[in-house]
Amino acid sequence: MISFFKEIYLDAKNIKEKDPAAKSIISVILLYPGIHAVISHRITHFLYKKHLFFIARALSQFSRFLTGIEIHPGATIGKRLFIDHGMGVVIGETAIVGDNCTIYHGVTLGGTGKEKVKRHPTLKNNVMVGAGSKVLGNIIIGENVKIGANSVILNNVPDNSTIVGIPGKIKNSKS
Repeated sequence: MISFFKEIYLDAKNIKEKDPAAKSIISVILLYPGIHAVISHRITHFLYKKHLFFIARALSQFSRFLTGIEIHPGATIGKRLFIDHGMGVVIGETAIVGDNCTIYHGVTLGGTGKEKVKRHPTLKNNVMVGAGSKVLGNIIIGENVKIGANSVILNNVPDNSTIVGIPGKIKNSKS
């Protein structure tokens, strides 16, 4: 239980460091819907892993109602995720989000089919996904990648790249 609260503190500290508008850690914990959604997800993910699927989904939908952020309980979320503004963010069931990622409002980490296997993207560590972007399918977004606002990403992206456009094209790669 102590580690649960420690993770919340570390999430809030990360947000305070990344967001110039954040005035204090306590204001982040009390006022930021992104951290509320992540806290809720940790609870629903725990329930989901215990095969309490209905309760997990019901709680995640309640969190979506409160925050405007939908994270499926089956998604795997790393440490220190910062969902900035958050309204309209959707993270699908088989998505994996690494550590120290930043996701802006209107982002979808979605699937492209109805198959029951891994169908959502994997974001490695230190990925930034710009507002309105759609990252779709069972693809891998490499470490330290920056995805420009409103981009549509349908293919794997190598580490240390910047990708923009519809469909996404690599504009800068330091691999």
